[in-house]
Amino acid sequence: MSLKIEIHSFSYKKGGIPKDTSGNGGGFAFDCRGILNPGRQPEYKELCGDDLGVQNFLETQTEMPQFFENVKNLTSITIQNYLDRDFDHLQVNFGCTGGQHRSVYSAIKFAEFVKEKFPAAEVSLWHDEQLHLN
Repeated sequence: MSLKIEIHSFSYKKGGIPKDTSGNGGGFAFDCRGILNPGRQPEYKELCGDDLGVQNFLETQTEMPQFFENVKNLTSITIQNYLDRDFDHLQVNFGCTGGQHRSVYSAIKFAEFVKEKFPAAEVSLWHDEQLHLN
């Protein structure tokens, strides 16, 4: 059995924190609303967290790098523990106001991080407000 890590980006305004359907409950929900919103800039308003311009903005004009480093440090403890104890599920959620910029960016980058650092884990990525990205 392998650890399945389900990663969601979501909107606090539209749907709220995704329900954990595994039956385990728990997991992580990170609030990205404390990071400057690229959607407030006209050139990024129609874009999404998977667009390079938005990613560059978040990485160079906000505290996202520090926020994300803390997320990685905190979740790594649990992921390694779950792998060692043969747990089968962990849900990690990233929310922002509209589920378009900050949360999508965070979910994508977190999935990349987990795949690299914990190759034994299975990763699924869901953008609850951006269905075209799934």
